[in-house]
Amino acid sequence: MGKKGKFYTVWRGKKPGIYDSWSACKAAINKEKGAQYKSFPSFEAAKKAFNGNYDDYKGKKIGTTLSKTALDKIGQPNYNSISVDAASSGNPGIMEYRGVVTQGAKELFKQGPFKQGTNNIGEFLALVHGLAYLKKNNSDRILYTDSRTAMSWVRKKKCNSKLAESAKNKDVFELIRRAEDWLKTNTYTTTIVKWETKAWGEIPADFGRK
Repeated sequence: MGKKGKFYTVWRGKKPGIYDSWSACKAAINKEKGAQYKSFPSFEAAKKAFNGNYDDYKGKKIGTTLSKTALDKIGQPNYNSISVDAASSGNPGIMEYRGVVTQGAKELFKQGPFKQGTNNIGEFLALVHGLAYLKKNNSDRILYTDSRTAMSWVRKKKCNSKLAESAKNKDVFELIRRAEDWLKTNTYTTTIVKWETKAWGEIPADFGRK
């Protein structure tokens, strides 16, 4: 198979196997309690995983394209941190976001799924939620995101999405307004850091749908 992009291994679901799109993978795991699946950068990697055990890949960082010198320069993640991420099935599409403890990926908060949103909106909301969570808990942990767009929007205290508000996404826009208001009325000392995906693999809060 010469197709480039993500492949999805389903160990447990309606029909275990390897899929070349998220929509096909989703159909294979939808409403399946205890479904086991993960995305991979190539068919070969997905096939190797399928022939192995899910537990060997759960939470594992998949691959890197960087040299040892580059990896040494970047170093390791700071585990005194939390990580946030979002997922959107379509753009726009069904969207959700969450925050987890970076080490071990214990879920701290999750919102959604919402009927309509975008990945960028979800990343923005996740980042503001993470800031509010850390401030509320008087935590000195840093905050990781893999979205430079979300980092920029937070700095500007404005969600610059081109998505138009409608009855379908009213709840999302209410959250956006709350997030913008929080940024304008609160100060924080949390350091926001870009997650180095090429060096460390997918961010721990990743939904495995890319």
